[in-house]
Amino acid sequence: MKTIRTVPDLRAALNGPRRAGRSIGLVPTMGALHEGHLSLIRRARAQCDQVVVTLFVNPTQFNDHQDLAAYPRDEARDAALAAEAGADVLFVPSPAEVYPRGFATTVTVDEISAPLEGAQRGPAHFAGVATVVTKLLNMAQPDVAFFGQKDAQQVAVIRRAVRDLDIPVRIEVGETIREPDGLALSSRNVRLPAADRHRALALRRGLDAVRACHAAGERDATILAAIGRAAMAELAVEPEYLELVDPDTFTEIHSVGDEPVLVAVAARVGDVRLIDNDILDAGR
Repeated sequence: MKTIRTVPDLRAALNGPRRAGRSIGLVPTMGALHEGHLSLIRRARAQCDQVVVTLFVNPTQFNDHQDLAAYPRDEARDAALAAEAGADVLFVPSPAEVYPRGFATTVTVDEISAPLEGAQRGPAHFAGVATVVTKLLNMAQPDVAFFGQKDAQQVAVIRRAVRDLDIPVRIEVGETIREPDGLALSSRNVRLPAADRHRALALRRGLDAVRACHAAGERDATILAAIGRAAMAELAVEPEYLELVDPDTFTEIHSVGDEPVLVAVAARVGDVRLIDNDILDAGR
């Protein structure tokens, strides 16, 4: 695996494979790789001839400077894991490489960005996500880009940006990978102290309660959300939100019908902010 730090070097490294007609897969990450990231790299390896993994902690999507400063960084560890999972190229740009002096362009995706994570983290969050992903797609020009379902709203924002800006890439979404007890894997999990680790299961407990209530026949979204919040309260966790929304537009759902519905949840457990989601589907 080759580590590359500049855009010209990345493009030069990919010119040969591209001219030879080899497919290129891109897995954007902010590092602190875990099994969720590695599953995406392996999926890219199975589908593509050339696999590029990016390692960049994007400052523009953080609304909390302390959260940015605390974000785990270990390039040597991440490089070893990415190589083992099948990456050919590790792209590790500096902030100055991604946002050079005089940078003045922002990609903003309206409507989808406004609720849930957008409301909690502010409009700059998804603008930062959309801008950096657009830049990474333009830098690497992959055939396929791989993202995780845990960040469902981020995926919806990226899909809309790719569609609206006519970016020639296919977006693939991998399922949420979980720890044995059901907690969704996250780079932030390592920051959970032992006293809060069990309480973090409240997010999954809330989602499971909604699913069980839906399976029993309940279709009123207000009731389903209330059931989920009550299940979380049993572990003394109050969600920032637990809502049922359209998985493509993120508009609020009032009644669950035959179309898939996303149940999205976020909560702070101690000092750590976690997110998770589930899909209610009449066919499941």
